[in-house]
Amino acid sequence: MNQLSASASALLQHRLKALHPEQLKGMRRGIEKESLRAQPSGALALTPHPAALGSALTHPNITTDFSESQIELVTGAHKSPEAALHELTELHQCTYRALQDAGDEMLWVSSMPCGLPTDETIPLARFGSSNVGRAKSVYRMGLGHRYGRRMQTISGIHYNWSLPGVSSGQYFALIRNFRRQAFLLLYLFGASPAVCSTFVAGRQHELQALTERAMYMPHGTSLRMGRLGYQSDAQASLAVSYNSLEGYAASLQDALTRPYPAYEAVGIRNPGGDYNQLGTTLLQIENEFYGTIRPKRVIHPGERPLHALRERGVEYVEVRLMDLDPFEPVGINAQTMRFLDVFLLHCLLSDSPPDTPAEIDELKFNQHQTAARGREPGLKLKRGGGEVLLTEWATDIVAECAPIAAALDAVHGGSAYRDAVAAAQARLDDASSLPSARVLEVMKQNFDNSFVQFVRAQSEKTQAALLALPFSAEQQARFAALAQQSVLEQKKIEAADTLPFEEYRQHYVSPQCLEVQEAALEAH
Repeated sequence: MNQLSASASALLQHRLKALHPEQLKGMRRGIEKESLRAQPSGALALTPHPAALGSALTHPNITTDFSESQIELVTGAHKSPEAALHELTELHQCTYRALQDAGDEMLWVSSMPCGLPTDETIPLARFGSSNVGRAKSVYRMGLGHRYGRRMQTISGIHYNWSLPGVSSGQYFALIRNFRRQAFLLLYLFGASPAVCSTFVAGRQHELQALTERAMYMPHGTSLRMGRLGYQSDAQASLAVSYNSLEGYAASLQDALTRPYPAYEAVGIRNPGGDYNQLGTTLLQIENEFYGTIRPKRVIHPGERPLHALRERGVEYVEVRLMDLDPFEPVGINAQTMRFLDVFLLHCLLSDSPPDTPAEIDELKFNQHQTAARGREPGLKLKRGGGEVLLTEWATDIVAECAPIAAALDAVHGGSAYRDAVAAAQARLDDASSLPSARVLEVMKQNFDNSFVQFVRAQSEKTQAALLALPFSAEQQARFAALAQQSVLEQKKIEAADTLPFEEYRQHYVSPQCLEVQEAALEAH
């Protein structure tokens, strides 16, 4: 260990000892999981969001993401990975039963989409006739114009994480370190090395043909997080700094208020009067900014996320780079979640110098290299103007996670956190055990390299396993009541609207809403 890393390790140890056991026990995590609904053939389901699941606008746990065909399941914040997984499993059970009652659809268990129709045929999510509901649909229409609808059908897992007593400044220090070391999570947990050829039809890409209908990168880990994923020329022009809440907010405000010529050409409405997008600025709303991690705050009704952050500070972070693991029934397991807990603590406790434009460029390079070529032997990443072997850097980070895992086990009992770190090291020692390698191997061995056949079989297996789990009459009644209540709430919101939509839209996208407390527009 060199002198520099020895001093960094000593600082980490010092900060770790300063954490009170009650603070570590106060750690919370929640999950948001997106999944496409697919037909038995492996094609995208084009049916509406199942009525039995209630209102996508107001249901607290079951909604839709970009597409009407893309279900999003949202858990609360939990004290343990097991508690979060229990809720996520229940949400899946409820969803699968609704799908079974309505027909023969299933949830697609891969981050990369099933067989897709033409771009304009992919249905946008619908949220009813209220102003807030219409705004959500118009925003998605805008995403379709800006990035294409196919890109938006990529699905993932978002991991929401908080620790009591952490300031906004400390959360931003965590975020800077997370961005520096995010390649490790792509390498360890990336599970999207292949795609259905319909996803890249008519697009430029660097993929290789595996079969007539499957494309891949031989050493890819997470194509979802690479150049095929959430990328755009417009967002590439954003140099968002994470050195402070103020700086982050200022750069986001600039993107939310700066006119962008290509989007001005699209216009807010088409000649027939239908809405194309919410606005013509570089970002329509805050959520359009694609990052591997976001600072977050629970918002009040009608409040803009940026305003909430500015007024009340960072409440938690949202990790956005996790692929769905097709080998896990709900896309993630407790051991992976425990490694995320340890990794996020490592990011929080390690020294975190300010980021620079040069470093931000390096991080973008590292993300794309790891996504497309992560398992390539001898692959090097950029660090501090030089180069370092991915596996060497990864091994150093995992080693530094060991004392953090031991501290968490001391608080919770057992060895589950140390086991999670040991499992990560085992994956570093054997690249064939990585989910991305396993996906390609199973495709090759059992499915003639067919991506769709592999994911379809895994989706059917997953569906059968979750439908076989006990689901009591009490659980069924609870979810039925939640769905019913959500429908009533949507109707209430629609009945209360008096503001014309255009007035609502102008008010919502106005710069004043980003800075000053505004009355909740839903109250009108």
